[in-house]
Amino acid sequence: MTVLFANNSADEIKEQFINEFPTTEFIFNEDMYSVGESLAEVSVLVGYGSTIKADLLEKMPKLKWIMMLSAGVDQLPLEYITEKGIIVTNARGVYKVPMAEYVISVLLQVYKQEKKLIEYENGKVWADPPAIREISGRTMVVVGAGAIGQEVARLAKAFNMTTYGVSRSGRALEYFDEMAEIGQIDEYLPKADFVVSVLPGTKETTGIFQYEQFKLMKEEAVFVNIGRGNSVNSEALLKAIQEKEITHAVLDVFEQEPLPSDHPFWTEENITITPHLSAKSPRNAARTYAILTENLKKFIEGDTDFINIVDTKKGY
Repeated sequence: MTVLFANNSADEIKEQFINEFPTTEFIFNEDMYSVGESLAEVSVLVGYGSTIKADLLEKMPKLKWIMMLSAGVDQLPLEYITEKGIIVTNARGVYKVPMAEYVISVLLQVYKQEKKLIEYENGKVWADPPAIREISGRTMVVVGAGAIGQEVARLAKAFNMTTYGVSRSGRALEYFDEMAEIGQIDEYLPKADFVVSVLPGTKETTGIFQYEQFKLMKEEAVFVNIGRGNSVNSEALLKAIQEKEITHAVLDVFEQEPLPSDHPFWTEENITITPHLSAKSPRNAARTYAILTENLKKFIEGDTDFINIVDTKKGY
C-alpha cells in the first residue's frame, strides 16, 4: 500500500509515519505532478484541496481515501470524487480551539477599543477612548454550529452570554441555549449583539449574508466571519458598515484572497481585517496527524469507519 503526502511534511512527521507503519510505502512530495508513474500505486492521498485536481486523481486508479489536512473541502473536485466512490476525511475539530479563541479576542478588541488604544499609545496620548464596553452578558448567534461553532459557544458561556446556534438540521447541541435551522436565520439576527459566521463553502451558503441580513441586525451588532468569504456579499457588508446598519465587522476570510490592496475594506475604520489566520496554531499538526494515524490504522485493517468522514455530495 502506498500513501502520498502531498504537502510540506516536517522531518519528524515523516519519521513518525515510517516508524509506525513499517510495511507501508510513503511518498513525501508536495508537487504531485513530479511524482510520475508512482501515482498509479497510491491508495491514500494526504494534502490540501487547493493542490488536488481531477487530472491528478485520474492518474491514481487505486486511490481509495483522501485525508484533507484542512476542515474545508470546497476546493476538491467533489463531483469526480463522488463518482469514483473515494472516501474523504478532513481535519474537522482540529482548528476549533484557535478559531474560538480568535473570536473572543476580536470581540474584546472591538469592545475594549484596542485599535484606538494602540493609536493613543503610538501618539503618546493619555486619554480614555470612547465607549469601552463589556462583552459579558451579551447575546451571540453562531451561524454554522459545527465543532468550531460549538467551541465558540462554549467560550461565550464563560462570559455568561446567551447563545443561539444556526445549522442545517437545527438539532439541539451543547452550549447553545437554542438552535435553529438555516432557513430561520432572519428570525435570530435581530437578537444578536454578536453574529459569528463559521459556515462551510457550499452552494447553499454562498451569499447568505446580503444587505437585508445586515439590516436585520442591531445597529450596535458586531459581525465576525471566520468561515468562508463567499458566504458574505462584500458590497452589501460595506454598505451596511457605511450606513451604520451594524457597528463593526471583523473579517478573516474573503471572496478574493489575498484581499487586494485597493479594496475599500482596508480603509474602513469599523472593519477589522486579518489575513486568514484564525485557525493558526503550532498545535494543529499534532492534532491533525493524530486523526490521520488512527484512520490509517483502521484502513490497513480493512475498517473504513473513519473519524471525520465527509459527505462529498453535501460538501461537509
